[in-house]
Amino acid sequence: MIPFASQVLGFIHQYGAPGVFTIVGLEALGLPVPGETAIVTAAAAAGAGGLNIYLVGIAAVLGAILGDNIGYLIGWRYGRVFIERHGAKIGISQEKYAKAERLAERYGFAMVLFARFVVLLRQLNGLVAGSTGMHWAVFFVANAIGAVLWVGMWATIAYVFGESVAVLALPWILHHLLYVGSAAVSLLILALLVFGRKRWLRVFCRRR
Repeated sequence: MIPFASQVLGFIHQYGAPGVFTIVGLEALGLPVPGETAIVTAAAAAGAGGLNIYLVGIAAVLGAILGDNIGYLIGWRYGRVFIERHGAKIGISQEKYAKAERLAERYGFAMVLFARFVVLLRQLNGLVAGSTGMHWAVFFVANAIGAVLWVGMWATIAYVFGESVAVLALPWILHHLLYVGSAAVSLLILALLVFGRKRWLRVFCRRR
């Protein structure tokens, strides 16, 4: 059983879609809460007939977008000062933040788009985008697309996989599904970055 699986399961059953919205939103804001686990748990419960999968998906997407945009505003207004003063309280060290900043400065739109699929970036996405001065419209579009892709992938997999499984078995499902899914997503992001970078280089060379 993965950490927090039982707690998340109980919370989701008690509060339903609003619970998913809350957990995902808090994680997007930078807090160390299991947003990805909440989506998988709720979607698998929906597959077993316990929740409405559409409400789960909408709640997760809205929570992700809202949380990241609040983080963006905090980063834009206070920047590194906020992390230096409060980062340690929510598990964000200055080293982690600096690493995320370097990625944002180097990849910009692409980092925001795929940040959802990486644990560290998922928490720092909005804060970093705001503090590095990324235009809000660019951030909003990339963030929204990333949220839809992230929620859509996990919710679809968990919903289909959970249709024929009892809700009591969800912690076991989460344990295997998150590990397999995370590995697959990591490989996908790596491939996109590698091939995408080669494509950009070819275009740049042609223009020159």
